[in-house]
Order: sequence, then C-alpha cells, then structure tokens
Amino acid sequence: MRRVAALFVVVVLGAGTASAQQAPPKKSFEVASIKVAGPLDPQKMLSGQQRVGMKQDAGRVDIENWGVMELLTTAFKVPLTRLTGPAAPTMAGILTASRFEIHATLPAGATKDDVPEMLQSLLVERFKLAYHAEKREQNVYALVVGKDGSKLEKSPEDPPPSADANATNRPDPISVSGDPQKGMTIRGAGNAGAMKMNMTPDGLIHLEAEKLTMEQLADSVTQYVGRPVVDETGLKGNYRITLEMTQADVMAVARQVGLQVPGAPGADASDPGGGSSMFRSVEKMGLKLEPKKASIDYLVIDRLEKLPTED
Repeated sequence: MRRVAALFVVVVLGAGTASAQQAPPKKSFEVASIKVAGPLDPQKMLSGQQRVGMKQDAGRVDIENWGVMELLTTAFKVPLTRLTGPAAPTMAGILTASRFEIHATLPAGATKDDVPEMLQSLLVERFKLAYHAEKREQNVYALVVGKDGSKLEKSPEDPPPSADANATNRPDPISVSGDPQKGMTIRGAGNAGAMKMNMTPDGLIHLEAEKLTMEQLADSVTQYVGRPVVDETGLKGNYRITLEMTQADVMAVARQVGLQVPGAPGADASDPGGGSSMFRSVEKMGLKLEPKKASIDYLVIDRLEKLPTED
C-alpha cells in the first residue's frame, strides 16, 4: 500500500490544468543546468530521504527528482491523461523513468508566471521536444454539483511564505507516518497538502486530501472510471477531498501503470463498469459524474529524447 501511496503522490505532484498551449515557447531561462538523478525510490520518498518537486522564487527555479512527465505536465499545464502521441510518457513509466535535478536562473524582469513557458523552451532545446495540440471528440464524464448541492469543505488558506533568509530553495521532503492498517499520513505532497490513507473495517481504502482543486480531483478520478473526467462544477479554489476505493479498483489502476501487484477479483478500471467505488465517493461529496460527449484538448508528443543534451 505504501507503493500505491507513492504513486498517488507522484500523480498529484504532476497534475496540472487541462489547457495545452499551441504557440511555440519564446521565453527561456538565462542559464539552466540539468543533471541525471538517481532512480525514484518510493520508500525513500515517503520517508523524506528523497525530495521530489519544484521550488521557485523571483530569481531561480530548483527541481529535484522530476522526470519528463512532470516537466511536461507543469510546462503545458496539462494532466498526464491528456498527453498522447508516439513519444508521450506513460503512466507505466512514472516510477522507472530517468529523473533529473534542474537548477535554472531567470532572466531580469521575469516572474514566476513565466516559468511554465521557460520549461517549454527547456524541453524543446535540451530534450528535442516536438509537439502539437489536438482536439478529440469523445465520451467523457462531466464532474458536476449534485441536485442537493456540494458537501465539500473549503481548504484553509495557505500560511504566508517563510521569511527565513537561511531557508534553502529545495523542494519540501515527502514524509509518511503510521502504517497501512492503522492509517498513514503523507506530508509534503506538492499542492495537495497532507494526505491521510487507511483501511476501513469493511475493506475500503479511505483517502483524505487536505487541498485539491476540482480540476485535480477530475484528473485523479479519470484513472478509475475508464474515460476522461472534465470539471464542470464551477467550484473554484481548494477543497478537502475524501475518497473511498475498493482494493480491486486500486489494484486495477496500479496494474495499469505498471506496478507489480497480484491480480484481484472485482472491477477493472479500464472497463466502463470499473471504478464503481469512485462513483460512490463522488456522490458522497455532493457531486456527480454525468456521461456526455465533449471535445478534449490533447498535447500530442511527436518527439522527445529520454536524456537531455549536455550542459
């Protein structure tokens, strides 16, 4: 279960808004150094020995243990489920792909809002990325507010950033406490805040996230219900999210992304009837998944090198 928790953390860390950009990037870092990091170790990651993420300030960007998947989803503000094409990274490669440490300096006058476009330039220049945007009409689920209204609780406001002049710009370490049976608390999981995971008496996996947007919730649900989920709730900001999933649904998703887990009876999340526990979780939050057709934006990766050119 710790390995599945690590996978959930990595997916949330890489989640973005579904708005792939078509225009070629123009802004770039003044200087950028890219070094290959060691392999991602879920146990070290969850114990805080291995940091995963990005931190930025007015002058620089520091990234630890990111692969091209996280770089793409952050650069183009698109979730992994909207990446496609012959060279697109897959869910199966999340825990095995090469990871990188990146330290970059912003040019004079640049702001944090410029960083995604600069990451696009970095991918084009150093990883030889070639891409195009594409719309596809397909069956989806719309995440909407139920007829009785949302039951979600707003997340508390973030504390002001630390003014400690000695603080480093390294990403926060991810740590886990507790155990799968009595309950685990995962902290430092990117924008999701603290997450709690435990097994209920009736065998369900209960997960609470302190802070998720509706777009992030839709992206997470997508993996369980067999088709894209689009946010149509109209709810803005961050919310406390509670999900309950059967072990069969979680194991089905884990097998899809390449984790070596034993087979289990129950629904397969790749089938239309899979992920039934996710539908119930969504309804408990006062939300609903409605089937419909929609035009979905995809980022098509035509070319992408696994390793960057040298500094």
